[in-house]
Amino acid sequence: MTQTPEASPTPEESRDDRPELAAHDHGAPTLAEDLMLALFQPGSGTIAGENTLFYVLGGAVVTELALGEHVRADDDGAGGPRVGAVVGHPPSDPLLRSAWDYVAEKPRSVQTVLAAIGPRLREPVLDRLVERGEIRREHGKALGLFPTTSLTEGDTGRRAELVASVREVLVDGAEPTPRVAALTALISGSGTLPQFHREIPWSSPVIARAKELEQGNWGAAGAAEAVTRTMTAIIVNNVIIAAAVLPRNG
Repeated sequence: MTQTPEASPTPEESRDDRPELAAHDHGAPTLAEDLMLALFQPGSGTIAGENTLFYVLGGAVVTELALGEHVRADDDGAGGPRVGAVVGHPPSDPLLRSAWDYVAEKPRSVQTVLAAIGPRLREPVLDRLVERGEIRREHGKALGLFPTTSLTEGDTGRRAELVASVREVLVDGAEPTPRVAALTALISGSGTLPQFHREIPWSSPVIARAKELEQGNWGAAGAAEAVTRTMTAIIVNNVIIAAAVLPRNG
């Protein structure tokens, strides 16, 4: 369990338009929540890939919008694929709605969308996980003086279920649901999969299968979601680009 000094809220975190939590209504967890929970490392109390987390969470939000057919890929033929909102079909979850409102203004490149919505997702998503009891946030003091916050795993068992579903796809060859395929592709695209080596063996077959999912090759179960698979592949590819150029830590 790692303890770190509490930082003062940044201007971005203090903005009044930060997405509302809305976890109190006990709605289904978003893909961003599942992704952060899976990336949480219980042994150290840290989140894998912290330095690129904002891009990865942004990717999860846009991917879920694609899975729900709230957004589409618009290819203008010049700057490559852009994300456009499906008019009249906003999501009900406030976390997703904030991103949908942004792309509803006008179609934008995936990189632009990720950079715009990603930086302010970490705390709202973590707050939801804490509210659900999936992660515990414990406050203390270092040297008896300095406020600290540490994260520990909750007792819901959900993280183990998520990692098991990813393992079944990558190791056992199970055919994934679109949601599990997207979750696995995002974990792989973030570059953090090697950190799961105690739970998911890091091997050549695992790497090959993960790359297939990154490219939208989900198997027969995904045949009916061709548009969603294409959109997910576009998003994950942009996450990979971001993860490659940003410094990694943890």
